[in-house]
Amino acid sequence: MKRVVVTGIGIISALGSDKNSTWKGLIEGKSGIKNISAFDTTDYTCKVAGEVRDFIPENFISKKEIKKMGRFAMFAIAASKMALEDAKLAVNEENENEIGVVVSSGIGGIEIMEKAHETLMEKGARRISPFTVPSMIVNMAAGNIAIEIGAKGPSKSITTACATGTNSIGDAYDMIRLGKAKVIVAGGAEASITPLSIASFCAAKTLSTAYNDTPEIASRPFDKKRDGFVMGEGAGVLILEDLDYALARNAKIYAEIVGYGETNDAYHITSPAPGGEGAVRAMQIALNGAHISEDKINYINAHGTATAVNDFTETLAIKKVFGQAAKNLYISSIKGAIGHSLGAAGGIEAAVTALAIKEGIVPPTINYENKDEDCDLNYVPNSFVKADIEYAMSNSFGFGGHNSVLVFKKY
Repeated sequence: MKRVVVTGIGIISALGSDKNSTWKGLIEGKSGIKNISAFDTTDYTCKVAGEVRDFIPENFISKKEIKKMGRFAMFAIAASKMALEDAKLAVNEENENEIGVVVSSGIGGIEIMEKAHETLMEKGARRISPFTVPSMIVNMAAGNIAIEIGAKGPSKSITTACATGTNSIGDAYDMIRLGKAKVIVAGGAEASITPLSIASFCAAKTLSTAYNDTPEIASRPFDKKRDGFVMGEGAGVLILEDLDYALARNAKIYAEIVGYGETNDAYHITSPAPGGEGAVRAMQIALNGAHISEDKINYINAHGTATAVNDFTETLAIKKVFGQAAKNLYISSIKGAIGHSLGAAGGIEAAVTALAIKEGIVPPTINYENKDEDCDLNYVPNSFVKADIEYAMSNSFGFGGHNSVLVFKKY
């Protein structure tokens, strides 16, 4: 099996439309959560979100092509181009057949669907844009990236709700290990802060509603006064390379991926299995794949959505997997700072995990103020910690019972 390393990172989040501003904001304990500006929230129980406010698509995509795609695809392309630039990797005739794309979204172009339905109802079927379907469907994250950069290797989009980004990176890791590509652009993108999406999650009673007047503190992973997640948006993309290929071109290396676990709860469409059984197995599979014992992990980038059930269940699962070593772990959720970006979350969090290893810094869980007796581990509250991280884990769990876990190692 080939070894797989991370050589480039591209991030778009509520803290900024590039890797450096997002990382800087996380380390400084800033919040990107504000009152929603995209539409009128008068009738909504949740009025806050982690919107991307400084993104300029024209910096990455021609105006002609922008008209043909959803916002999630724009995020995906921009993050991929930034990741390639970071990796100092050019796609050309010599390598185009060896470079693949595995980038996806949990929801896709939902704003396209909403606008098209409005047009249909108000103006009739003949006024629907011919670009409606290709700008809306989830696979256009990968499709548009491949077209924009000229990557002719394997290309696909994997959708597993909130585990999408992590599954995309994990599958890309497996593909490189098996020799199906030398390089894969991998991650997730999402742009679902829309009227229908927010209304739907409000109806499901999963969003925070208690902090509409103080949005910066609305997302509170593991805090006793958490009352639901806050929607985020953006993209997280990694450049994964066959180690030999990366060394041959003298690429910088952020970290190595050494383990990947995926399971399903087969229990409920939205709630995790009692006791976190599926999450436990996913973490154990990832550790087994990395050929390490539990006590080797120094840091876990937690799924940590700030919902009552998820945070408790993830904590319980970590305790089951790590036993006494759980007390020695650094654990943090960056969703306190940027919200939960659904299909993009795993991509952004994998990128942050790789950065944490490279920089020797654990980003904090902000807004952690009230200790929950059921969530009693070290969540790195409110301030970053400097640490020598040899191994780190990134967790993602999605609606439908999907559990996905990556293990990273210092290179």
